Amino acid sequence: MRELGPTLETDRLILRPPIAEDFEGWAEFLGDAEATQYIGGPQARAGAWRSMATMTGSWSLKGFSMFSVIERESGRWIGRLGPWQPEGWPGTEVGWGLIQSAWGKGYALEGAEAAIDWAFDNLDWTDVIHTIDPANIASQALARRLGSYNRGPGKLPAPFDHLSVDVWGQTKEEWRRHRG
Repeated sequence: MRELGPTLETDRLILRPPIAEDFEGWAEFLGDAEATQYIGGPQARAGAWRSMATMTGSWSLKGFSMFSVIERESGRWIGRLGPWQPEGWPGTEVGWGLIQSAWGKGYALEGAEAAIDWAFDNLDWTDVIHTIDPANIASQALARRLGSYNRGPGKLPAPFDHLSVDVWGQTKEEWRRHRG
């Protein structure tokens, strides 16, 4: 199998394009009502498969997509995060979603920092956004920790056009100053 994209390593995480062996974790994550309450709600296994295939296909079509997040110590799949810009999206996004047992450990911050650095350094992005449900306090806090700010309401394309989102973001220059 050819490599779809890079593998990024942080102190505690491995970020790499999804592979077939990630599906069980992916399906567990997308089947969890609490973990998915702000990203469209839980999906059956068939929907999770399509979601994973969409992310994997984006690596071939666009040269980027969300990474599978692997906990370095255990080797287990704990989520997906990274660059994302499907057709009609309101900007160049780095998004995140982790399984509940990985919440509160700083993994989303650690992974998002690596993904944003990679996107700015390798994709020629000049801006990064995060589309966040206005009720998702945890993701808003993470966006703030990343140095992003709320730019106001946004609109996602169908079939997500019914979801309420605020667009958080920052420019590449703001990111570089924040990373200092």
